[in-house]
Order: sequence, then C-alpha cells, then structure tokens
Amino acid sequence: MKKTSSLKDTNTLLLPDGRQLGYAEYGDPDGKPVILLHGNPNSRLLYGLMPDCPFRPGLHLIAPDRPGYGLSDFYLPGHSIVDYPDDIVALANALGIDKFAVFGASGGGPPALACAWKIPEQLTAVGLWGSAGPFTPQSSEGIYPGLRVLYRLSSRAPWIPRMQMGLMSFVIRHYLGLYLKLVFTEMNETDKALYVRLGLRERLRPDRTEGMRQGGRASAYDINLTGRWPIPLEQISMKVHLWQGEEDRAVGGMGRYMACKMPKCEATFIPNTGHLWVFEHMGEMLDTLVPPDGISESE
Repeated sequence: MKKTSSLKDTNTLLLPDGRQLGYAEYGDPDGKPVILLHGNPNSRLLYGLMPDCPFRPGLHLIAPDRPGYGLSDFYLPGHSIVDYPDDIVALANALGIDKFAVFGASGGGPPALACAWKIPEQLTAVGLWGSAGPFTPQSSEGIYPGLRVLYRLSSRAPWIPRMQMGLMSFVIRHYLGLYLKLVFTEMNETDKALYVRLGLRERLRPDRTEGMRQGGRASAYDINLTGRWPIPLEQISMKVHLWQGEEDRAVGGMGRYMACKMPKCEATFIPNTGHLWVFEHMGEMLDTLVPPDGISESE
C-alpha cells in the first residue's frame, strides 16, 4: 500500500480497498504508540490542538480521520464500523507498529470499542472518554433534549439526523462563528467555564472546518449508530477503561449503561464535570493506558 507524507498533521495512506485514510502524528516517533480516535464532528487535528499535546514524553500519538471526516474516505457500500478495525490495522502496519493502545473520545468511543471487540490481540489498552453508546431508555437519561431527539430518531427515521447534520455542516463551513455561538449556548456551566478559560472557541476552529470538509454524512452516521448499535459489548473480552463526567449531557447515561454490559470495564465517573474535561486531563488518561514506566496491561 502507498504511504505519502507532507506535514506532521497532514498524512495520507492508501488503504487495501482503495480508500484514502488521513492521519496526523504527534510526539516521539519511537515512543509507545497510541491511536487516538476523534469525536463528532472533529478531525485528526483535534488532539494536536489540545493544550499540552503530546501530553508527556515517550508517546507516539497517531490520530486518523475517521471514515468520512477530514481526508478519510467514507466506508464502501456494504461496510460499516464493524469493519473499521481493518483500517486501523492497515495504518499500524504502514507505520511498522505491531501493538498499540487505542483511545476514543465522544463519537470516537464506538470505533475504539469495535477495535477492542475485533482485534484485542493487537491492543495493549483501550480507553474511552465521554463515549457515545447504545440509545436506550436507561442510557438516554441526562442527555440534552435536542440531542436526545436525534438519538431517538436514529432508529425510526435516520434520514432526519442526515438532514440535520447536513445543515450543520453547511453552517460550520460557511458561518462558523454562528455555529460556535450556538454550541456555547447549549453547554452546561462547567463546560462553559472551561471553554472560555482554555480559549477553545478560537483554538478549535481548524478542527471544526476540517471535520466537516466532506459534509455531514459521517456525523449523521455517528448519530444513527446509537439507535442501530452493532457492537456486542458483552463480547469484548479485554479490559476497557471508561471515563465520563457526571454532568456530561452529550452522552448522559450511556457510560453507565456500557460499563454494566462489558465484562471487564473499569469505569470512572468524575463529579462536577462535563464533556470538555478531556481538554485538561488527556495526560492522566494516557498515563493509565500507557504508564510512564512503559509497562502495559498486556505485558
């Protein structure tokens, strides 16, 4: 397979099925590898824009654009998130990496879980932050009302989230300032304070536009996954570290629901914390997945 590279955060790989995968690399190329999966609607740029990236020495961070985001082509017909681990294996092989940790934030949680299900033998650790999960009466508790409606419609009328995310992609690409104002009004007070303190409004602009480079198809796909959940959580045999803020209204009860379903889930729920806690605490979670002494859970 062909690999081309330009800038540190703009690399592309031609996958075996002919699709393109975009990815960024941060940190030490000889460090312990961690594949970071971004949320919805983000891109490979997200982690590089976080304060303190690459978070600590000795890490090789690889952040791919998930299918349909940024530079990565969407799934071929007949393929879905259950096939996504094949993309990750191809990326690891191209970079000469045998085993690696995987971390998924928000909408990046489900593909991380797909990897834990399908390729546990290649993973040293799995971590989730504020992960999306199956939409059920139990997991829906505490989610923003508007988002809860979209999740509910995902199983009944998936065309509505597609239409909504298409509109959102148009606003992001042409009226980004308006979109950022709307996002801010929907945050809880904890997230608003962090958003202002870290200057995320300006810091994340490149990621927002890059994430929607191809429109809203991938974003709608992520929304619709919650109502048509394809990953058997009870079949995930390896330990999964799950972190979530107790005031996270983007995913509400999804974390607790998944923690009860996975046989080996180590769940941590942080009080007085919303969805954006990740921007100040990535290093702590990475220390758990890849301890500074270099000893992984699988060794």
